[in-house]
Amino acid sequence: MSIKNQNENAHLPAIGQERILGYFVEIGRLLQETQATGTQGSSFGLGEAFSLISEMARKAHNSENKLMFVGNGGSAAIASHMAIDYSKNGGLRSLSFNDPAALTCLSNDLGYENVFAKQIELHARPGDLLMAISSSGKSENIIRAVEQARIRGCYVVTFTGFAPQNPLRRLGDLNLYIRSSEYGYVEISHLSLCHAILDLASSA
Repeated sequence: MSIKNQNENAHLPAIGQERILGYFVEIGRLLQETQATGTQGSSFGLGEAFSLISEMARKAHNSENKLMFVGNGGSAAIASHMAIDYSKNGGLRSLSFNDPAALTCLSNDLGYENVFAKQIELHARPGDLLMAISSSGKSENIIRAVEQARIRGCYVVTFTGFAPQNPLRRLGDLNLYIRSSEYGYVEISHLSLCHAILDLASSA
């Protein structure tokens, strides 16, 4: 299939180059202004936060533990993507809990709010690291996943956006927050942060 010529596309509104560049500039700004906080609201520089997360991940792997990624929708895709990359590229034992049979079975039997918590109950062990991703920071199934991870003695890192006071942002050992209410910006930023944590640690 060939791209239509300019005359055939004349009815379509043009997207200006300045607007496109502005979109990417905004993503860069949001990433540079990522806020990293600890359990008591203590603040960290992004470099320090990256180092601490990398250290938690490496410590989990070296102790025969694992990384677990959870998310809904676009964040579920990030979770699956990162579980593969952290395993293959980072050499870190990693998995996500997005198998369709598990999600449909557990949501049917236990309610969708428990689809991740139940899998963590079954598979997590003390010293594992949970990476919990939610644009809104309000998804009940992600919050319950974190609560179950705590019961199982796991470390927790959260990735959120939208409201600064979202509940998930208060639940992690480290919490990375993107100050935006736009799904596209938040999801792209979360994916970039996860990649950067792995890529920069691997090249250090």
